[in-house]
Amino acid sequence: QKRLPAIAHSTPVQKNMATKIVKSNGASADEFELSVAQELLNLESSAPELKADLNSTFISAAKELDLDGGRKAIIIFVPFRQLKDFHKVQSRIVRELEKKFSGRHVVIVAQRTILPKSYNRSAVQKGVRPVSRTLTAVHESILEDIVYPTEIVGKRIRYKVDGSKILKVFLDPKDLVNVETKLDTFSKVYKALTNKEVVFEFPVENP
Repeated sequence: QKRLPAIAHSTPVQKNMATKIVKSNGASADEFELSVAQELLNLESSAPELKADLNSTFISAAKELDLDGGRKAIIIFVPFRQLKDFHKVQSRIVRELEKKFSGRHVVIVAQRTILPKSYNRSAVQKGVRPVSRTLTAVHESILEDIVYPTEIVGKRIRYKVDGSKILKVFLDPKDLVNVETKLDTFSKVYKALTNKEVVFEFPVENP
């Protein structure tokens, strides 16, 4: 009689960790993504006040981004439908994850789908392309995600001598102390996600 192959059972920790990251198309999470998922799981179990909000949430991806001077930032992608749930506790999550990952800046961004202009003319799809799915709208939303919970209070486009343009984004001055050291990180993250240049600043108040 043939022996049946042994079935590998996941440990409870592995099972729980797997619930904290669900990648699209059934792809497997890499080692770094699993480490982020594990830290979220640890935070959920060690902070009772966060358990209710984190219990049903999960991330869809995570990656490291190289910055100047050998530093790194962490971009965490979450399902769009869960963004509001993450926002409820985002300040605490970011603060705790930055401690766990040696002071690397952590940015949380919703996973969004950009629909091409041809969507309107598709025979398969019905209806017009939602404004929220256009390239411009998605890039605007990414800006807001990157700086959250700080609010954007103004924008200005600056044209360079070579004809190229750069977007200047002004942030709410009340958060200057909290995010002043992250402005360069915000710019690098936005560039990595959109391939567009942006400068984050605080408006200068006239005396």
